[in-house]
Amino acid sequence: MLSIGTKLTAEQRLSKAVVAIIGNARYTALSGVLMIGDKTINDDVPTACTNGRDEMYGREFVESLADTELRGLILHENYHKLYRHLTTWRHLYDEDQKLANMACDYVINQKIADDNRDGFAKLPDGALLDDKYRGMDTAQVYNLLKQEQDEQDSNGGNQSVDGGESMDSHDWEGAKELSDTEKDELARDIDEAIRQGAMAAGKMGTGDLRDINELLSPQVDWRDVLREFVQNTCTGSDYTTYARPNRRLMSQDIIMPSGISEQIGELVIAIDTSGSIGQEPLTVFMSEVSGICESVRPERVRILYWGSSVVQDELYLEHELDKLTETTKPRGGGGTDVRCVTKYMDKEDIKPQAVVVLTDGELYAGWGEWSCPVLWSVLDNKHAVPDVGTCVHINSRSM
Repeated sequence: MLSIGTKLTAEQRLSKAVVAIIGNARYTALSGVLMIGDKTINDDVPTACTNGRDEMYGREFVESLADTELRGLILHENYHKLYRHLTTWRHLYDEDQKLANMACDYVINQKIADDNRDGFAKLPDGALLDDKYRGMDTAQVYNLLKQEQDEQDSNGGNQSVDGGESMDSHDWEGAKELSDTEKDELARDIDEAIRQGAMAAGKMGTGDLRDINELLSPQVDWRDVLREFVQNTCTGSDYTTYARPNRRLMSQDIIMPSGISEQIGELVIAIDTSGSIGQEPLTVFMSEVSGICESVRPERVRILYWGSSVVQDELYLEHELDKLTETTKPRGGGGTDVRCVTKYMDKEDIKPQAVVVLTDGELYAGWGEWSCPVLWSVLDNKHAVPDVGTCVHINSRSM
């Protein structure tokens, strides 16, 4: 038993802080996530870090913090886990490590600061915090930081982007090194912890459940939406046949013919390559497009890579579709103005049956005007809602 006045070790302070957070009704919904993985003190860790499952805290850093700051640090690491930052935003990290770290931290720290105005938890000195990012997700913050960095580079500046370094380090490589079995188990554990925490908080009438409920919202399978859109818009109806009944009416015991076309027209795939969509989600998306095209067999598929202008136009005829993912060569472009796609199609007299746009939804000048059906496949930006066409939101972690 410790005698009065005995100084607690870093390990004891860590345990004490975790118990305090779990015992605070404000964090009832987070309690399950707090119990996932190992929490250890490590002499070689400068501050703190997590691989999305386990947490490591630097001994000297823990010893330098007040109790309120230590609670803030623990909340910070566990929000990384709750929001699955190290898997969801891997493509941003692959593009720019520093900006990805900063974007994740700005989102988390704003929530911690807003939730703890009574002083229960406090962010350690140096934590990245800026009110202008309130209400944004990581992708939106990242895009703003990237834009600021690009503007500084174009003006010949060499200062660090808005705020400096992250408070902690992020173990992206440790997250990547988890085995497939470990990743699946972690995903199940976090989902279950979120559900149990939400139920407990709901019964107690405590905690802010808005973010938790968003994490629990059922996700529409973007593959199903994409396939249905292409099949519906790129299937002609020159004549009909009962050999292939209309499946939409069969469930109502109504047998009607489906349309068949001797020739299916052109499908345009417009890919936003302004910088915020990484190679991995792009590869998965294009593989899905290729698979759909093999079954629908449009006469032509045209891939337009665009930013502020169309920077690459690739045309694939029907017999070339099986090589689409192997031969396409994405090319980046600055800015994000989707109007360049419709202007380009008008200029080149391209009249597709449908257009599928893959974008992060951070468009400079709106969603444009379209003369054909358009499906917006919006990556990691649930706040982007097009005012034209059909939209499916995609979480990169679901790809």
